[in-house]
Amino acid sequence: MTTTSIPRPILGAGAAALEVSPIGFGCMALTHIYGGGVADDAARATLDAAIDAGITLLDTADVYGEPRAGHRGGPAGTNEEMLAPLLARRRDDVQLATKFGITGLSVAAPNAGGEVPRTAGNSTDGRPEYARRAVEASLARLGVETIDLYYLHRPDPTVPIEETVGAMAELVAQGKVRRLGLSEVTADELRRAHAVHPITAVQSEWSLWSRDVEAHILPACAELGVGFVPYSPLGRGFLTGTLTREAVAKDFRGGTARMGAAWDANQAALAVVKEVAGEIPQVCGASGASAGQGSATQSQVALAWLKAKGHRFGVATVPIPGSRRAARMVENLAGAAIDLTDDQIARLDTVAGLVTGTRNINDNPQWISSGRE
Repeated sequence: MTTTSIPRPILGAGAAALEVSPIGFGCMALTHIYGGGVADDAARATLDAAIDAGITLLDTADVYGEPRAGHRGGPAGTNEEMLAPLLARRRDDVQLATKFGITGLSVAAPNAGGEVPRTAGNSTDGRPEYARRAVEASLARLGVETIDLYYLHRPDPTVPIEETVGAMAELVAQGKVRRLGLSEVTADELRRAHAVHPITAVQSEWSLWSRDVEAHILPACAELGVGFVPYSPLGRGFLTGTLTREAVAKDFRGGTARMGAAWDANQAALAVVKEVAGEIPQVCGASGASAGQGSATQSQVALAWLKAKGHRFGVATVPIPGSRRAARMVENLAGAAIDLTDDQIARLDTVAGLVTGTRNINDNPQWISSGRE
């Protein structure tokens, strides 16, 4: 293992290219998702420190955050609102990504014909008119004139993806967004979308214990020159080795198969990460310099593995972990400078085979790309 200066990856190609920091900041973690969020001022202080350390890609979504009193449905928007004062001060220091398309928490199941009829309870909306309304709402909440990377958060099964991306392309032409992204799409959906307008990045779950995207979507990204942004790159915190079963029982993670009933069984997977981390000298700071004592963290190893796998697939890969503590994000950034050996990568590759439980946190298998491949 060696450490080097951390290069800035480029997501996408040509006019769709976006140069970003080697890891981004998943802003969802700053709000209510994992057992409660933090006050807005504290969240912005964490972000300021992360930006000062070299993290420049901020990833949010209109659905993130706790709805305010009197909210009448649809995306909460409060995570975007939290970012607005920071963006007013530091817009030129960051690349801003947000998403639209998830409108609620329930997911309608497909009927016998594989179709999902639109009802008031549908949780996705990819209609062109909704895309136009959603971007205006996000721009207003964020207090900006342009969004650097605008994602479709989930494909709408009732709307051809060509129609949704066509409307998103109009937003680029109007200067409201600069580049387009897609989240949890299949390889076929990506190719169809990319034929309408160049796609800069796909964002889906990818980590040591969630690897289904390697079968189809990552090869398609390599083929098309599309970047990949892994969300939950630390397994919703499990891969860090810092969580307790009691802690995750307080939020939705304790109700998932992996972090609920299979908690004990999945410790075997965690042991592999811990073993590799123990072999690597501690790294710190944005340069990834050796600290000279101790060992790397499991978070750093998990992120280093994603960097290595991205190189092997030929895809620019920018994970977006999140934390309420700036020190954790600085630690994560340092991990992006770790170069794992072939043997370490091979051992880490075994982690997924030791895991019990799927990555889907929703009862509808089509909620994630692997359920539609």
